[in-house]
Amino acid sequence: MEWSDDRRQLMSLCPDLVRFAAVARLEHLSGAADELGVPQSTVSRSVARLERAVGCPLFDREGRGLRLTRQGRVFLGRVRTALDEIAVGADELRRATDRPGEIALGFLPALGTAPVPQLVSWFRARRPGVRFRLVQSNAEGLLARLRSGEVDLCLTSPLPDEPDVTATPVAREPLRLVVPAGHRLAGRGAVRLADAAGEDFVMATAGYGLRRLVDDLCAAAGFTPRVAFEGAEISTIRGFVAAGLGVAVLPPPSVATPGLVDLPLTEPTAHRTVGLTHVTARHRTPVAADFAAMVLTRAQECFGGAEGDAGGADAGAGVVGAGGVGAEGGGG
Repeated sequence: MEWSDDRRQLMSLCPDLVRFAAVARLEHLSGAADELGVPQSTVSRSVARLERAVGCPLFDREGRGLRLTRQGRVFLGRVRTALDEIAVGADELRRATDRPGEIALGFLPALGTAPVPQLVSWFRARRPGVRFRLVQSNAEGLLARLRSGEVDLCLTSPLPDEPDVTATPVAREPLRLVVPAGHRLAGRGAVRLADAAGEDFVMATAGYGLRRLVDDLCAAAGFTPRVAFEGAEISTIRGFVAAGLGVAVLPPPSVATPGLVDLPLTEPTAHRTVGLTHVTARHRTPVAADFAAMVLTRAQECFGGAEGDAGGADAGAGVVGAGGVGAEGGGG
């Protein structure tokens, strides 16, 4: 791409270089001034500033015209390359910030089955041209990708307590005790977590946010869970529980799993808070800010169980909570 294709933008970024390139091409101050729409004195001052900056003459004066010196010809080649690169970079920035734009969204694997697709679908219905780049990881991985700039926003749990990151709660998701259908607790309407203290547990892999939440819940209930198996995917954890290999504490599924019963927990803290995070000091594009605003107002609709169901005492065993769909996928 020639530098003159985007002259107005380049003139605002590096006017002296643009004027120098015009003079070099036309070999005439007044001709360059006419082409650029500025007084000849302005062009002359730009050339003089550049010559002072580089420490040598860039033009030989020949009558009413100008001719590049040997040093000026070398410099012109570099200037043209630089102007091309600046024009390309400015265009990339403009396209990145113009609507419809792109949103780089990070989220826990556990949110990939229902909540995130639903949120993206709602937003695309309003803004069909928006592109999404999706990144899945555990809570620690998402935080690293957020800081590196790989993603604009993250949906994660638990919420990070970091000075450079803004974390806003957007939804509360109940946690339930998942047992095989023939388990001794399966017929109850609701249970205390302490009722499962003697059971083998199938847990999310260490390092996942869900694992920390369940460890804390068990500690508050007065016991340390006996971990029989660990898994990174919630679907895997459910499969091991269905096979009779233990019990688990999980968010509600999007679709009921045969052979399993999800029992509401009576503990008022038996829930996880999902939050939207971004780097506090980093500018968000308009389209990312619009998506964040929608998430803040609608995210709770995407989770299995309304906010008031977090305690779970009034919910039936094995029933996906009112509010639509839950989250199943990764251990989060």
